[in-house]
Amino acid sequence: MSRSKPLSPHLQVYRPQITSVLSITHRATGIALSAGTVVLLYWLASAAGGSEAYAAAQGLFSHALVKLLLVGWTWAFFYHLCNGLRHLAWDAGYGFKISTVYRSGYTVIVASLVLTGLIWACVLAKLGGAA
Repeated sequence: MSRSKPLSPHLQVYRPQITSVLSITHRATGIALSAGTVVLLYWLASAAGGSEAYAAAQGLFSHALVKLLLVGWTWAFFYHLCNGLRHLAWDAGYGFKISTVYRSGYTVIVASLVLTGLIWACVLAKLGGAA
């Protein structure tokens, strides 16, 4: 007997919706934050390791690709933070109306982008525009 339908629902069956995309993105940003934390620990260890180790780390962090990854890590942090606050509201019993779910989802996206932009604007201002 051949089955034409899967035994359980999966991503190939359902059309992506904002709720599913935000859920998957929340998980992905959690993984990205873990990887980024390893990079942060490397930088801190290099600072504690002396001037040669710190200079080597700064050389690595001066590459454009690494800077782009740092911007992505910053966005992942703010996205995960904002979506985590959204989940806390849900845990408290707020925001389950479908219109509120969509509105809060879009708010998470916009807030994470705005916060990332503000942080990097501050970083660039502090560095005198040299990223």
